[in-house]
Order: sequence, then structure tokens, then C-alpha cells
Amino acid sequence: MKLTTLVVAVSSGVISQLVIADGSGGFLEDSHSVLSSRSMYYNADIRSNKANKTTVHTPDEREAATALRLDYASGFTRGTVGFGLDAQAIEALHLDGGAGHHLDGNANTFFPSDGDSAADNWSRINANVKFRIAKTELHVGGALAPVLPILMSSDSRLTPQTYQGGILTSRDIPDLKFTGGEINKAAGRASSNSTGLSVTGGTQGSESFRFGGLDYTPFARGNNALLKTLTAQYYYADLKDYYRQYFFGINHVLPIGDNQSFKTDLRYFDSTSDGKNGQAGYIFSNNGGYAKHAGKVDNRTYSAQFTYQLGGSAFMLGHLGVSDNGGFVWANQSSQLGPAPQGAGGADFYLFSNVMVGSFSRAGEQVNIGQYTYDFRSWVPGLKASFSYLRGDDIKSKLVGGSTQSEAERDIRLDYTVQSGPLKGFGTTVRTANYHGESTGTSSQDQARIIFNYTYTLM
Repeated sequence: MKLTTLVVAVSSGVISQLVIADGSGGFLEDSHSVLSSRSMYYNADIRSNKANKTTVHTPDEREAATALRLDYASGFTRGTVGFGLDAQAIEALHLDGGAGHHLDGNANTFFPSDGDSAADNWSRINANVKFRIAKTELHVGGALAPVLPILMSSDSRLTPQTYQGGILTSRDIPDLKFTGGEINKAAGRASSNSTGLSVTGGTQGSESFRFGGLDYTPFARGNNALLKTLTAQYYYADLKDYYRQYFFGINHVLPIGDNQSFKTDLRYFDSTSDGKNGQAGYIFSNNGGYAKHAGKVDNRTYSAQFTYQLGGSAFMLGHLGVSDNGGFVWANQSSQLGPAPQGAGGADFYLFSNVMVGSFSRAGEQVNIGQYTYDFRSWVPGLKASFSYLRGDDIKSKLVGGSTQSEAERDIRLDYTVQSGPLKGFGTTVRTANYHGESTGTSSQDQARIIFNYTYTLM
């Protein structure tokens, strides 16, 4: 039985039992709901398209919109098996942009289209049924938001991406966390509808994304302060008819002294073709770059990141290497799945190069990363600033002659959240990016985003 069918089958019976049991259990006692709003202004000056306007990008993309989001999470009823319910409702309103400035084509992940302009509004409602036995939980529904090495819910635009399926999490074995499940569909960051998962370039949705993984902290309960935070990770994922992927990771924070630490973050992905991958409709575009086997997934990617934190300052240096056979792959939604352009597409991935504009994940690419972050908590609590720079070289070209290419991006970010008073929880984020690439498939551009967030706890 597919997980989507299971949701319909159990929802009516479970909800009725939840209501009956709430008097003696924690279904209502432990429940909480949060109302949040996000207003966002997006501007992209697409320099490489000024001379030749295309249907994928306009030379001057400008968009402004606001969204209200209500999240409700119940507690669990008492007893051997606890039951609960989570729900999410979203309403988004378009404010400004207009014909000639709307993000069209595969960039349409900010607001769905209505002709050559944005739609006036869009909305969606999703819910999960959840079960708990001891320290094991199963969440089944359409409001899943996983943050895993092999699958990440994106919240980088106006509204979050959500998934439909089931996720099981267990912590019954000390120091070991198991996560597994199956995802059947996803709702994009600017869509009322759900589609099957795909990869960049794929036009057919996959029926199933299955995964499982372990997070192991072997020294968490020991007396060795130097190793307490060591975490080892292993995950496996299979996006049917597109790819199989293995992930290995090590994360460790070494305390050096008062207000000092050194963090090590190592990641390795091994991805190979699965099923119909490479056939018509199941083609992987290799992130606009070279592929040894056209349309097929064949990739190894490693990354290492080291961060030294001293007081409010954090200095990070990192390196990422992509194998020569093809680009890095992650689960996404094709804009061609269903009535286009409906706002499907756009997904985050678990690499340090998941930045504002570029992905820095093409075949053969060697990426160096530097970032400085400062937390002004000693002077202005709630204020943070960061500056990062990425440079990717040795990108294998699909052009005749095989010359390598390069790309670079500079990102600046400023965040401030009100800490007290009647506006407590109101936050402002300003982000700018300058990207330049040499025929890499991503347009050279200057991009800016201004975001206003406010969160109010209802109960």
C-alpha cells in the first residue's frame, strides 16, 4: 500500500480517537500553534541576458510578495501507542512584479505564473498523522519537512517546500538515531499542487524516493569532553528510475577554551544511475555541464569544512571536489511536471555550495570556500552578519574542445531579530550576491533579497 493511500485510510479513525483520548492524555495539553508571516522582495539583474532576453530569465527580475503561515502540532495521546496530528496552512499574496519582471521558466520558484505575470495569490493546506511508541515516531502525510543529508526541505523563498509520504525516526538505541521512510510527492516553494520527484532535466516524476540512515554519537555519554560531540553518519537513498546515493559524514566540534572551538565537517556522496535514468523523460542534465554518459547519473563528491570560532567571530575555510564523470545530483521537481509554470522546482542540497545563485556542483569542479561570520550579541543582541566567497575551477565543458570553465560568487548577509518588547520575534534579513560564470549554465547576475519575518505563538 502506498503511503498516500495509507494517509486517507487512517486519518478519519485516528482523529476520532485523538479527540476521545485528549481528556486523559497529552494530545491537547502538549499541543501548540504558531502564526508566522514572511514578506519578501527579490531582485536579480541578469547581466548575461541583457542583450538577448529569453523565456527562462528576464534581464531584470523583480518580485514582491507576502505570505501567512499557520502551523499546528498536537501532543501525543497517552498509552502504549500515542497518536497525534500536525497541520499547516499557507496563503500567499503577490504584491508587485508585473509583466516583463516576473520570474519565468525554470526560475519560477518564487511565485506561480499567470501568463507573463505572477498569479494574484495561491494557497495550500497539508497535514500529517503521527504515531509514537517509546522513542520511535512515524509521521505520515503531506506536510513533511525533512532536513537530512539525502533530502532537504527548502525554505529559502517565500514559503517552504513540503513532502508527502512517511518518515520513521527512532532513538530507542542509546547514542544511535535511525531515520527511514518513503516520499512519493512534493509541493514546491511556490505551488499549491504536489508533483512527483525528479532531477534537473527530468520531465517524468518518480513514483518513489526511499531512504534510510544512521546518526551515531559514540561518546555522547562518556567523560571525554573532546569527543562528546563526534557524530558519524551513513545514509542511503533511491530515487526510483533516476539514481541511488550513498552518503558518509563526520561532524565534530572541539572545545579549545572559553568561547573558542574548532569544528570539522566532512561529507562524501556516491551517486549512480537507477532504472530508466538516461531514457527519454528520465534524463539528468548534469547541472548544465559535461557528462561522460549523457543523461545518466555518475558522480562522487567530497567536501571538507573547518570553522574556528572565537567569541562572536567565526572563520570558515572549505573545499569541495566533484568527480569528472558528471555533476552532483539531488532530488528536485521538474518545472515540466504538471501544468507549467506552477512554481514547482527548486530544492536545497547538503553541500556547502548551496548558496544564493550558483550550485558549484558540476563535473570536475574544484571549489574553494571562505566565510567570515560575526555575532554582535555583546553589543546588539539579535544582530548577525556574514561574508562568503566561493570559487569553482576545472569545470569540465560539454562544448567542443573540452576547455575547462570557472565560476565565482560573493554573498553578503545581514540578520536582525528583535529580542524583547511588543515586536519580539520580528526579524529582518538582507542578502546580496554577485555571481559570475563562464558558460556554466547559470546566468551572471547581481541578486538581492529583503525578507521580513514575524512569528507569534498562539498556544
